[in-house]
Amino acid sequence: MNAWHLKYSGYDPASEGLRETLCALGNGYIVSRAAAPNAHADEVHYPGTYLAGGYDRLTSEIAGHRIENEDLVNIPNWLPLTMRAEDGDWLGPDDVEYLDYRQEIDLRGNVLTRFLRFRDQAGRVTRWDERRFVSMHDPHLAALSVTLTPENWSGEMQLRAGLDGSVINWGVARYRDLASRHLETVHTGQEEGGVLVLRSRFVQARREVALAARTSVVIDGGHIPAARCEILPDIVEEQFDLEAKEGRPVAVEKIAAHFDSRDAGITEPLHEAANHVRHALDFRALEEEHSLGWHHLWDQFDIRLDDADSDAQLKLRLHILHLLQTASIHSVDMDVGVPPRGWHGEAYRGHIMWDELFIFPYLTLRMPVLTRALLRYRYHRLDEARRAAREAGLKGAMFPWQSGSNGREESQRIHLNPRSGRWIPDNSWRQRHIGAAIAYNVWEYVQATDDRDFLRDYGAELFCEIARYLSSLAEERPDGRYGICGVMGPDEFHTAYPGADPSTDGGLDNNAYMNFMTSWVLSRADDVLELIPADERRRLCERIGLGPEEMAHWEDVSCRLFIPFHEDGLISQFEGYEKLRELDWDGYREKYGNLQRLDRILEAEGKDPNDYKVSKQADTLMIFYLFSSDEIGHILDRLGYAFDPEMILRNIQYYMRRTSHGSTLSWVAHAWVLARADRQRSWQLALKALDADIADIQGGTTKEGIHLGAMAGTVDLMQRCYTGIELRAGTLMFNPRLPEEVKQLRSTVRFRRQILDFEITQDELTVTSRPMTAHPVTISYRGQGREMSPGQSFTFRLIPEIKPDRSERERIRVEQQTRFETAAS
Repeated sequence: MNAWHLKYSGYDPASEGLRETLCALGNGYIVSRAAAPNAHADEVHYPGTYLAGGYDRLTSEIAGHRIENEDLVNIPNWLPLTMRAEDGDWLGPDDVEYLDYRQEIDLRGNVLTRFLRFRDQAGRVTRWDERRFVSMHDPHLAALSVTLTPENWSGEMQLRAGLDGSVINWGVARYRDLASRHLETVHTGQEEGGVLVLRSRFVQARREVALAARTSVVIDGGHIPAARCEILPDIVEEQFDLEAKEGRPVAVEKIAAHFDSRDAGITEPLHEAANHVRHALDFRALEEEHSLGWHHLWDQFDIRLDDADSDAQLKLRLHILHLLQTASIHSVDMDVGVPPRGWHGEAYRGHIMWDELFIFPYLTLRMPVLTRALLRYRYHRLDEARRAAREAGLKGAMFPWQSGSNGREESQRIHLNPRSGRWIPDNSWRQRHIGAAIAYNVWEYVQATDDRDFLRDYGAELFCEIARYLSSLAEERPDGRYGICGVMGPDEFHTAYPGADPSTDGGLDNNAYMNFMTSWVLSRADDVLELIPADERRRLCERIGLGPEEMAHWEDVSCRLFIPFHEDGLISQFEGYEKLRELDWDGYREKYGNLQRLDRILEAEGKDPNDYKVSKQADTLMIFYLFSSDEIGHILDRLGYAFDPEMILRNIQYYMRRTSHGSTLSWVAHAWVLARADRQRSWQLALKALDADIADIQGGTTKEGIHLGAMAGTVDLMQRCYTGIELRAGTLMFNPRLPEEVKQLRSTVRFRRQILDFEITQDELTVTSRPMTAHPVTISYRGQGREMSPGQSFTFRLIPEIKPDRSERERIRVEQQTRFETAAS
């Protein structure tokens, strides 16, 4: 298999939605699904195009409730192009018999091609050769080229090309009871040079988007003018009448431009769109510019797995491509976040969630300006988070679980279970660990870049206000520790205690991951402040009212937070978890097969997942995903809890047996935490994660949008997990352990203004710094530190990993227990 080309053969209506998503084209400004140009939205096709951060709110009446939802808006369709022969019907993708059907996306240049041969009802056979891209060179441009060749007929042919502003949000079946018409058309028309124009306005946000297109039709080198133009309230289109001859190609080019009223450096979006199209080059020249832009990106972002399954290499590159289509240099000035489903569809309504925890590490070590911009999205919504905290009677900044335009909480209060057809309470807004994830991302970004200016201007304030919020959540318990109550962890199956009413008495107490992250954030706050100049630190503390007494309280809470444990020493997912019932996993697998959405299965049976020891995804295990054994030991030691490194594997094994992997992120997290203890199983899970979207393992959800967190997570498995990359105390640490199937891994990272190429085999690690002007950095492998200047190269011989014997493990256990007893006393 070619590791640069994703190919499909044959027309399969059941898979069309999946292919539209996986072959979607974008540039960080817009993403356009790979629907056929002659398709309309129905149960098979969905020609959606989305503007990054293009949100609008509508109110719906659902199950007796008036609910306002904010959605990522499906903006006007630029693609429409269809044909007919001899005044027959206009042909849609399901109106013909396919004699040949091939679709391919070239990942290196990010160009979609479609090769079709079809027979209409009159027996006419026509060949359709199509190329399409959304420009990475110019974020406003998209282009379509179609060559039509009659193979067994001659006669009249009509072509129709246009712009469609009548689109609605219809891409997620379970949302179809909700209000969906987010656009009102302001203007349609035709301007000088045959340029079609359409301007729409978001119903609530009052944001305007403008679309312009020019279409050219060429036969034997001669241009065919449009015969007529039809201007309707929501649609503008032109028709070309021509004489088709057997074997003679008809070349069609359509160049479109998208502009938004919030774009920088414009006067008015419709004027800009029309002018942009009027002066744009032809398809071939635009494609060359676009492909060059992608070649430059691959120079910076590719990860090469030598001797691994080429299937894995292809899927890895597909994941990288979709990540760069969602966040690129073109989105840096747009004030947008990075959504878990990309800008590829309407799932989760395009909201921003915690998936950036999985996405940022790869971006930070490749193009840190992207992470900087995405973190600024959070900073710009800091005041809204402060208001939310005040309204909840708390301090600091309470960031929402789902964020959209202005940072208010966008999580649903009820959601539809498609299995039972019932609308049920949604408590996911209780996932207050989102703030700790944002603080963690700030710290990791600064560790990788040493960007003190960012920390001074944005990051320190963001971090401290989150720390202040987490501290105010913690309440002192009778046992002298602090606890955090009424929250949820990443496992969304557990929303309340058994028998509780989730709508009035929801949430859980002392989620281990939440409390661990809170302790880490509070203990890091002083380190964050120490990294900015003293005068800037003083001004920040004065501005936000942060004094020594409050900092001392943070330190106290960070050392006395409660972490629940089972009696056998396992970390409890939350307080009371060990009292829940065990599920008959074998019986349910035999009855239902796929248990990924076990919560919906149980609810449809009239049961409650809150009653059982079941998890949707990694929850407690996220501690082991984010932190090394040394770091975990340090935090638990500060808290006065004993830690034995062997407890990591015991926890992994315990929770894996009770996890349904209802989130694609779960495969990534479990592959990561197993990488040291069981490389073979870790690699199997990594391959499963690589399959998450391409094989649509969640049974039809990928057509609603890619799973970008899982995609980025698989890339980061290769970039940091199997390479053992960690950022600590200004040092880039390597400790590689490649899966046996991967003989060599080659990649590049940016670390503190140096660009480092590295090559890892089963036996050696070589790190080479590219020539440039930059200060030295420190790299290390297993305690072997090297100060590296630009142009230098170091090779390390890898040391086989040796596990401590039983007596050494016992010595470690006794030492940890002694420290715990000392701390407790």
